[in-house]
Amino acid sequence: MKISIIGVGLIGGSMALKLREKKLASFIYGIDNNTQHISDALEIKIIDAGVDLEHGIKNSDLIILAIPVDAARKLLPSVLDLVSDQQTVMDAGSTKAGIVNAVKNHPKRSRFVAFHPMWGTENNGPKSAIAESFSGKAGVICNKEKSADDALATVEKVVNALDMHMIYMNAEDHDVHTAYISHISHITSYALANTVLEKEREEETIFQLASSGFSSTVRLAKSHPEMWVPIFKQNKENVLDVLNEHITQLRKFKSALEKENYEYLEELISNANRIRGILR
Repeated sequence: MKISIIGVGLIGGSMALKLREKKLASFIYGIDNNTQHISDALEIKIIDAGVDLEHGIKNSDLIILAIPVDAARKLLPSVLDLVSDQQTVMDAGSTKAGIVNAVKNHPKRSRFVAFHPMWGTENNGPKSAIAESFSGKAGVICNKEKSADDALATVEKVVNALDMHMIYMNAEDHDVHTAYISHISHITSYALANTVLEKEREEETIFQLASSGFSSTVRLAKSHPEMWVPIFKQNKENVLDVLNEHITQLRKFKSALEKENYEYLEELISNANRIRGILR
């Protein structure tokens, strides 16, 4: 296939590397407003050519939107305006309801497949792309009944080439679940980083004393606001729901310490330990 990737960053670049490795892509066009991303992607052979939107769409079998979710929501209708009934469009956004609702009445809706690869890092840009990044991770396809059979088959072929295990879900359920297992993790990491930066004024002390546990907990706080503010915005209600629950849990720990109720504190920790049986 000839593929156009709109947004040649971490996710788009990683997908391009893997699809080229699996020989699913015969030619890859890169489309990105960031000219440095295009230069870097050409230099490390993630893409074969940097082109404008119309050229890329006109000459591709598959168009992948790997841009922030608010940008994807705005751009997707225009992309569908330009495709034929033989082309497929997919996205890679972390929220799905807003994106699918943006094109629910579009005459070419069936050419679009809503997709979310459940992987990411705190890094960005094509130089951070990793071909094997998606292997063994979940690849979620949403509202598959709204997509044409051939478009769905194309995206399923992509997901298999990425070595992901496929999950089918409706967009609303997807957004609820990702709020609990992904989006809250980022908010917690941002909040913890801000807490430490507020209370510990000696940056050298943070560097010298920070353990691997602290570093792994705040790793997500390095993630860029350009990506995560739109995610929180698009999934606001679900994120607020999980955030309220998280605050409730923090208050339980605070109360147990204030009241010196160490038996209850042990109970809270033991209950949390049940996650061991779920995440191995």
